[in-house]
Amino acid sequence: MKIFTAEEIKEIFQYTVDTDNVTTLELIERVAEGVACEVAAKWNTSKPLAVFAGPDTNGAYALATSRLLAEQGFRPEVFLFNIGGDKLNDECAAEKSLLVEAPGVELTEVDKRFSLPFLDESYLVIDGLFGIDLAQPLRGGFTTLVQYINESNATVVSIDIPSGLSSEWNPGIVSRNVIRAHLTLAIQFPHLSFFISDYSDMVGEWKVLDIGLNSHKIRTTSACYHIVERADIKRMLTPRKPDCSKADFGSAVIYAGSYGMMGAAVLAGKGALRSGAGKVTMYAPRCGFNILQTAIPEAMFRSDTNDLVISEIAPGGKYTSVAIGPGIGTNDRTIRALDGFLAAANKPVILDADALNCIAASPSMLNSIPVLSIITPHAGEFDRLFGAQSCMDARLRKAIEVAMHYKFFIILKGRYTAVVRPDGKIYFNSSGTPAMATPGAGDVLTGVLSGFMAQPFSPEYSSILAVYVHGVAGELAAEEHGTYGVTAGDIADKIGCAIQQIMTKPSR
Repeated sequence: MKIFTAEEIKEIFQYTVDTDNVTTLELIERVAEGVACEVAAKWNTSKPLAVFAGPDTNGAYALATSRLLAEQGFRPEVFLFNIGGDKLNDECAAEKSLLVEAPGVELTEVDKRFSLPFLDESYLVIDGLFGIDLAQPLRGGFTTLVQYINESNATVVSIDIPSGLSSEWNPGIVSRNVIRAHLTLAIQFPHLSFFISDYSDMVGEWKVLDIGLNSHKIRTTSACYHIVERADIKRMLTPRKPDCSKADFGSAVIYAGSYGMMGAAVLAGKGALRSGAGKVTMYAPRCGFNILQTAIPEAMFRSDTNDLVISEIAPGGKYTSVAIGPGIGTNDRTIRALDGFLAAANKPVILDADALNCIAASPSMLNSIPVLSIITPHAGEFDRLFGAQSCMDARLRKAIEVAMHYKFFIILKGRYTAVVRPDGKIYFNSSGTPAMATPGAGDVLTGVLSGFMAQPFSPEYSSILAVYVHGVAGELAAEEHGTYGVTAGDIADKIGCAIQQIMTKPSR
């Protein structure tokens, strides 16, 4: 699914009006019908309802919703903010005229001073103050109103986007001046800010309302941001031919493990095998021999000359994917080995975990990472590499800058793990579960990445596939073990099941 900017959404909206023989007011009514339907399905008409409407299109949505809810038996108290008395846009003014005639609605038009209404946890609040037209943070009396709504503990439904939050980036945002919605009903498309963890408490649960905007315009409008869904992954995966052999699916080598951290190597190896690589070789210090040969006998083993750490990285040309990092530590010999390998490397590699920490200790290595390689940092690893960031919003913007500069892929891990491409486009992952917040889950992902790269999928496809499949495996593991009980090994064991489910079950 494409994630459009506010300006792109406005263009699609206007194109629909110009092309589909539909008026702006008719589209507003479609939005209101969708919001009213969601509210009526979730709450009883006896629930106290307060509606806050701004002077622009978002306010028009709120006014139209109030009228439709009144027709269904709700008794909304509506507060329309028209400071100065002449600020309503044409659509908001038209919806106000219709609402005035509706029975069961208490309408207060605020044109100057405003006394805060009574609200408590028993209330349902519909937030229609400001939508994607908001160009700057809230200020003045609106910040007082927003803080009062938040502190009331009322249940809040925001139309399109919580008031005070921008559709895209929100540098310098003051969180207390943004509505904290329990449910956000986005119009036709989710917004980029929904996928940035800084704002998850503001957006709450979100759902998209399809109001029938022009499908041709949606299809032909390019977007820099996307959310990856099951149908996208299903198109990438193809059934294997009956006469295939392991030689058809490539050969992966994973440099992983050190004394006391061989578990990371085991998890990565299992991830590579379960994702379908034809052959998997684990390269580790000598101390890993018995562990790896016992835990994953399906993988081959190559030993470093060192007993405790990896001191040499020279895979040669026979491998179709090379992954480095899980559990390798940051010993000086390992750092030197990685530095020497990257200086000579001429094809994409996967760098994760301690490989990134080694690079952070010797940042000049960033310049040697081959074009189209994949790095997989979590927030802490990213900040060690590229400087401390104040929030995920800033971190994601920095990731775009870095990916474009170095021409590699960044898998920035989180709730909606982001695959940042070298051209600055971002693909947000939609699969996964909080159960995956468990030690070693990232090591499994590295293995899955190496498995897909070996087969060989391109670095772009491997990144998108691995992250999504990894998330589905986590979901399957949580179904069996519960949110608290999932281990990384459980995720690894479900990788094959996840691929099978994606390929055979209908798209969600």
